[in-house]
Amino acid sequence: MEKPVIIAEHLVKRYGHLAAVNDISFRVEQGGFYGLLGPNGAGKTTTMRMIYQVTPITSGKLTVLGLKSGSESRAIRARLGVIPQIDNLDEELSVRENLVVYARFNDIDTHTANRRADELLDFMELGLRANSDIRALSGGMKRRLTLARGLMNNPELLILDEPTTGLDPQVRITLWNKLEDLRRQGVTILLSTHYMDEAERLTDFLYIMDNGQIQAEGNPRKLVDEQASREVVEVRLDTVTAEQVETWALSRQLTPHRLSADRITFYTDNGYDLGQSLAAFGIDRRYIYQRPGNLEDVFLNLTGRALRE
Repeated sequence: MEKPVIIAEHLVKRYGHLAAVNDISFRVEQGGFYGLLGPNGAGKTTTMRMIYQVTPITSGKLTVLGLKSGSESRAIRARLGVIPQIDNLDEELSVRENLVVYARFNDIDTHTANRRADELLDFMELGLRANSDIRALSGGMKRRLTLARGLMNNPELLILDEPTTGLDPQVRITLWNKLEDLRRQGVTILLSTHYMDEAERLTDFLYIMDNGQIQAEGNPRKLVDEQASREVVEVRLDTVTAEQVETWALSRQLTPHRLSADRITFYTDNGYDLGQSLAAFGIDRRYIYQRPGNLEDVFLNLTGRALRE
């Protein structure tokens, strides 16, 4: 049986009195697509930085690819591909040169580096821009090039820290497709994100983080089934008050959950029937919104606040 790619046991990272990561334990198995989901400040990036050996741990145990964090950091970094939050490409080099020069830092010979660069530029649909200036690339092209660079050393583990933040929807989907291709090729991937749709679409297993701790873990769809509900009905408070809806709900032994100042949310297994009842109560159907349960509902149930920040 293959050993887990990452084993973290009671991992802690403190900055003075602040525990950015506070006693978390988790595993990443070979060939899986894992996610860390949570708002800004949840501890995702700090966890990532400890894994790719930029930030030393305060306490706990962390092994990556069977190697001990800290004492074997250089050997760990040589076997990782890291995609940081912000593109840090060298604007003095061409697109292709960014890959080839990076390969030299990883002791990859010239022949292999050139071949690998050409393969990855084609894979990322950047072959026609191989000789372009970095400053001439769009944001999406730069992101794809950063991903290609992280794959130059043929890593055993690919780490992506919020890779699609700030990208438009079309570029995000393109990048998602490339990551799904890599998963099918057997690459082990660890992704951090604060986008629910990204986590739900891409990952096989998810750790939901907040305040430096893991609040829940599991398959995204299973988490929704266990922690939220099959369906959600939201009522916009344009024509009724929150008190009116709450009084009506309590008379029917329903428990509403206030999601925000302008709407009330109900978790239910039968959204259609609940919507019909709300309409019969007198709420305009235009202000009744029915949708499937999602990861934000899970996070809200766990922490009492919205996931996106």
